[in-house]
Amino acid sequence: MSKEEKENPNQINIELSEEVAEGVYSNLVMIAHSNSEFVVDFIRLMPGVPKAKVKSRIVITPEHAKRLLDALKDNIDKYENNFGPIKQTQEAPKFPMNFGGTIGEA
Repeated sequence: MSKEEKENPNQINIELSEEVAEGVYSNLVMIAHSNSEFVVDFIRLMPGVPKAKVKSRIVITPEHAKRLLDALKDNIDKYENNFGPIKQTQEAPKFPMNFGGTIGEA
């Protein structure tokens, strides 16, 4: 056991691969639950494409879902203290007609 492990036995070493570190863009989240788990689907919705793709699915226990909620709230509070309130709108995001490339040509 290393000196660091003796001093802090509750420390967890976390490995982050380069692929995972790049992240995955998501602009829609859907959440479902049962009595034993929450399923969180991160989805990428592209304008003009009739089918959205789930880019990542995370399955967690209700206890971890509650911890995630608390952690998100804490981080949003810190963000807003630094950068001001996050603006919210009730309407769906509007994408330009040529978002993602040029409009099809024959």
